[in-house]
Amino acid sequence: MTSEFTQFDLQPELLQAVLEAGFEAPMPIQSAVIPVMLAGQDVIGQAQTGSGKTAAYALPMLQSLLPGPKGIQGLVLVPTRELALQVSEVFNSFGRDLKARVLAVYGGQSYGLQIPALRRGVDIVVGTPGRIMDLMEREELRLEGVRTVVLDEADEMLSMGFIEDIEKILATTPTERQTTLFSATLPPEIRRLAEQFQNDPQTINIRSEQVTVSTVEQRYYLVHNCDKLAALTRLFEMEDVSGALVFVRTRAETGDLASELTNRGFSAEALNGDLSQDARERTLARFRQKKVNVLVATDVAARGLDIDDLSHVFNFDLPDENELYVHRIGRTGRAGKSGVAISIIAPNERRQLRQIEAFARVKITRAELPTEEDIRRGREEKLMGQVSTWLKRGRCLHERELVEGLVAEGQDPVAIAAAALKIARAEEKQRPIDPISEVVELPREHSYGRDRSSGRERPFGRGARRDDRALEHDRSGNRQNRYADRGALVSTVSHEPGMVRLSLNLGREQGIRVNDIVGAIASSADIPGKVIGKISIGDQRSLVDIPEELVTQVISKTRAATFHRQPLDLQRINN
Repeated sequence: MTSEFTQFDLQPELLQAVLEAGFEAPMPIQSAVIPVMLAGQDVIGQAQTGSGKTAAYALPMLQSLLPGPKGIQGLVLVPTRELALQVSEVFNSFGRDLKARVLAVYGGQSYGLQIPALRRGVDIVVGTPGRIMDLMEREELRLEGVRTVVLDEADEMLSMGFIEDIEKILATTPTERQTTLFSATLPPEIRRLAEQFQNDPQTINIRSEQVTVSTVEQRYYLVHNCDKLAALTRLFEMEDVSGALVFVRTRAETGDLASELTNRGFSAEALNGDLSQDARERTLARFRQKKVNVLVATDVAARGLDIDDLSHVFNFDLPDENELYVHRIGRTGRAGKSGVAISIIAPNERRQLRQIEAFARVKITRAELPTEEDIRRGREEKLMGQVSTWLKRGRCLHERELVEGLVAEGQDPVAIAAAALKIARAEEKQRPIDPISEVVELPREHSYGRDRSSGRERPFGRGARRDDRALEHDRSGNRQNRYADRGALVSTVSHEPGMVRLSLNLGREQGIRVNDIVGAIASSADIPGKVIGKISIGDQRSLVDIPEELVTQVISKTRAATFHRQPLDLQRINN
């Protein structure tokens, strides 16, 4: 198979639209999927966003449209409004000369706009399952004439709870339809859906290395977990960030981090599932208009975003799944432009990073953070560059008159310039250079803590084996969850000789995790994380085992430590 679009024998109108859109050769997913769909076969495509899969199914669907008013011939189900709009734009772009009638339907838009369009006649509907179901129940959307159905980002629709709606929608379409399913991952529920509604599908798997953008520079920085914010702000100071997407794990963290960045002088907003559709649209509009430079998002909230010109992607938290790393970094370095993907990791995340490297078959380079002196020097160079630019422009006539007036009053010109620069630098007070404690590199054999009661190695924090769910036997033989006890907290007395159990004032409801506790105590008290013993996280408080000889040091030195602006209060339990 050649790599030219002419090989697919597309209609002249489609081929012309493809060429005008700047597509010279098909991407791997397009080369694999287009011939199969043109042949009428069902497809299971495993590929990430950014792989070109929209064109892979849009071109065959447009090619197979029957002329004349035939009712709805094609249906594309997507998880989000943004993706619905993005996909419909692709159909409209490719199908304009074919006079293809394409309609995007989604929640949050008035039925008064969607229903009249359906009544006038539509060839292809792109929509979210919820709104599709609503329109079907109103008997405004009929699918008995559908010839092709596409489920795009099926795993995301599964995670959003749309699976039952999808089953109901598919059940109303003709059994002889063509069904194509795209998903970044293929969990059992998606495989079951494919078995139920597809007919002998051809599976096409575009491996992660084929969709990893070669123009993306990938690097990571190693810091203690409690220093991640300080590291991120240092990088914002020194990187040429025109637009950045920062990924965190939870909805709560998006708001916390966006607030912290804003307080430090960086324009940032949160993007999460708690936002209403209108608020989400306003946030994205401000970002596209460059009124906001940074979006802090979860993986779910970022799905389907149609954002161009992202210069940077930051992994403030590594993703739970290796595939999501590829999905994240694919958002920058698009359309031949260069991009930067930066991961800020804690020591206990190094193993997870190595797994990502192995999965994506890429080497992520370790880099050193800018020092405080680097940032001060960078600020001064930027300021003097701005001054130089304005001097060259010679467009400071009114300001020159003000200076001449001060000189006439007897002021020293150099002193005037110094005062002006001082005033210009006042905003730097909003951007304190937070100190970052050094990560002490341990030999590889010490990169894991050792369980004193069993002698077995155990990794700290969030790792591939899900340490926060790992079960062990305590010395009395009772099986318990080491880190996240779901009921009452375990005993307030440590079972390990030489260890003292401390009470921490934060728990599951405050969003604290094992790696947060280890990182905060280790860096604040200046002790190796491996000496910290068992950790049990309850709803309102947590219990931490500390070597007896370090208890006083830990309690005294963690008094100034915080977690999401909440003070860490460690107290010895009186027994």
